[in-house]
Amino acid sequence: MALQKRSVSLHGHRTSVALESEFWAVIDEAVRAESRSLASVIAEIDDTRDPDDPLSSAIRVWVLKRAQWRADQKA
Repeated sequence: MALQKRSVSLHGHRTSVALESEFWAVIDEAVRAESRSLASVIAEIDDTRDPDDPLSSAIRVWVLKRAQWRADQKA
């Protein structure tokens, strides 16, 4: 699995995040479904993560929790 890197601006600073395409697909779906920007979704994750956790790890956990929530909604 190759990583895909995307750049976003968080609180006025540019940062790059590298994730597998499967994670980006879930994030892109959330962006569309919620009519939000990629930067706003990533900023929300960044604002709520433990500062000791890497941003990419926090994003992966967010994607997992979103998938679990969606599965629970269908059950």
